Amino acid sequence: MHELSLCQAIADTIGERGGGRELVRVSVRIGHLRQVVPDSLQFSWQLLTEGSDLDGCRLEVEYVAAVVRCRACEAETTLDMPILACGSCGGVDVELRSGEEFLIASIDVSQQVT
Repeated sequence: MHELSLCQAIADTIGERGGGRELVRVSVRIGHLRQVVPDSLQFSWQLLTEGSDLDGCRLEVEYVAAVVRCRACEAETTLDMPILACGSCGGVDVELRSGEEFLIASIDVSQQVT
């Protein structure tokens, strides 16, 4: 379950950036091609943060669709499966426009320093 290691990376990063404040919420953007299971990610976050300095910090996830642009027909297609092919003409000469993201979009902290 790689979701636990992803949560650990998120926790490490936001812990460094918190500035001694209580962390209330972290928002992350995760692309479809990262193959993250939403329920497993939330479960891993709860498991990892329970009883820690991050206990109570909410994890909000925005899943980003995988989109390709076909170089042959210039169509942009949202992929349903992780197969890099144009949904319009079937061509495989495509440019990935989104879907590989894994980033922390924002961190909400309390106003009080702990």
